[in-house]
Amino acid sequence: MTEPVVLIAEELSPATVDALGPDFDIRHCNGTDRAELLAVLADVDALLVRSATKVDAEVLAVAARLKVVARAGVGLDNVDVRAATQSGVMVVNAPTSNIVSAAELTVGLMLAAARHLVPANVALKQGEWKRSRYNGTELYEKTVGVVGLGRIGVLVAQRLSAFGMRVIAYDPYVQAGRAAQMGVRLVSLEDLMAESDFVTVHLPKTPETAGLIGDEQLHKVKPHLVLVNAARGGIVDERALFDALVDGRVAAAGLDVYAVEPCTDSPLFGLDNVVATPHLGASTDEAQEKAGIAVARSVRLALSGELVPDAVNVQGGVIAEDVRPGIPLTEKLGRIFSALAGGIAQQLDVEVRGEITQHDVKVLELAALKGVFHDVVEGQVSYVNAPLLAVERGLEVRLLTEAESEDHRNLVTLRGTRADGSAVSVSGTLIGINHRERIVEIDGYDIDVEPTDYLAVITYVDRPGMVGVVGQVLGQAQINIAGMQVSRDSAGGRALVVLAVDSAVSPQVAEQVRRAMDASTVRLVDLSG
Repeated sequence: MTEPVVLIAEELSPATVDALGPDFDIRHCNGTDRAELLAVLADVDALLVRSATKVDAEVLAVAARLKVVARAGVGLDNVDVRAATQSGVMVVNAPTSNIVSAAELTVGLMLAAARHLVPANVALKQGEWKRSRYNGTELYEKTVGVVGLGRIGVLVAQRLSAFGMRVIAYDPYVQAGRAAQMGVRLVSLEDLMAESDFVTVHLPKTPETAGLIGDEQLHKVKPHLVLVNAARGGIVDERALFDALVDGRVAAAGLDVYAVEPCTDSPLFGLDNVVATPHLGASTDEAQEKAGIAVARSVRLALSGELVPDAVNVQGGVIAEDVRPGIPLTEKLGRIFSALAGGIAQQLDVEVRGEITQHDVKVLELAALKGVFHDVVEGQVSYVNAPLLAVERGLEVRLLTEAESEDHRNLVTLRGTRADGSAVSVSGTLIGINHRERIVEIDGYDIDVEPTDYLAVITYVDRPGMVGVVGQVLGQAQINIAGMQVSRDSAGGRALVVLAVDSAVSPQVAEQVRRAMDASTVRLVDLSG
């Protein structure tokens, strides 16, 4: 079997390759060389990048086998997540890999700006000993305003509290009680700008946060304010900040990020009261190693068909261990459902019953959709693009949960409507400590069948000799029956038989079975691929 190809397009920590392990064909290229990158993508299954390689629609179109793009870091400015989603390509990053490094750099920039460390260093190396020129200010007992109380913002707040600072914060998505537990007082952005002696920014770059701190906000601040931005460029309006620094409305600034990067020419760089670094937030050995190891693990999961909980374009969320065994079963139920429906149904309910409903089971809806589309659409179907396929094809989907399950500890049922308005359903469960998969219902008929590679589902009028008839036809076709389950609504009424066979049943043989039994339907299910 051919090993999956993993392409590393930028320099990553050696620990990244170690974490990938020996099961992959690992290749390297210079992702910043566009021609070189496009030339080597055709058979790539996973692409690992940092921030310099641009992964856009052109790259995704060339990489027909691509299943996952892994960004060894936090930001995804260089990855077209929407185009990846449409292509069914999972996008993962390492959201916690650099949080300590970024928090520490923030404190470093704040101290450097408050104590004029950079111009003092330059002056001394030029032979000037002018201590009085670089009189700074302490952090102790000052008020620091943290704009954005996410993972990095919290770490910064903790570290600055240790300096004896009063911490206030602006974050509309954080509850006041949670902030109070950390010793942080939540305020409005306007109050934060007016009260703070220091301000540090820790927000993602979005249309809502672009230019959040601009000319209006910088007219409300104390003249001794020190402003730090080590989050994303463009959240602080650089022109407005320059004017405020020149006018003396802001005392100093520490900047690690810029609206356009790389940035080597800015009016801000000419000011002695600006400490500027070239986006070093994640540039520590520890952060790079953590990022590489994290995305390597995600790649392993993605290429083994697993759902990666922190993939940025997958809706499944964190997967509880009790839910995880039901994912492959539910995907098989989706494939059986589409085979029974004869294509894509018009409507689908994913019903989950039993103890697992105490957990988030959204992932089972994704698994069902992935199975539903697996055999009926061209191209790759994944946890990423399955919801988009449902929208594009007008398939209405609902996830329904019920804590009570009468006959099984846990039960997953896919129920829907065929194009002709008739109902279709299939249910499955897991039994025993080994979580053995069983199909326990099809179209209202109770059965007990293992979902083997090849199944045939036949509906017909119950009468003597039908089991022998189907056995004879399949025997003549050299198809061995491994298992059989017959269910009926009444003697002489409607009946359903499920056959587990050792090899695929061709459409021609299925038609022979239908004629010989005068069957209503013969549906073939191939779970082998």
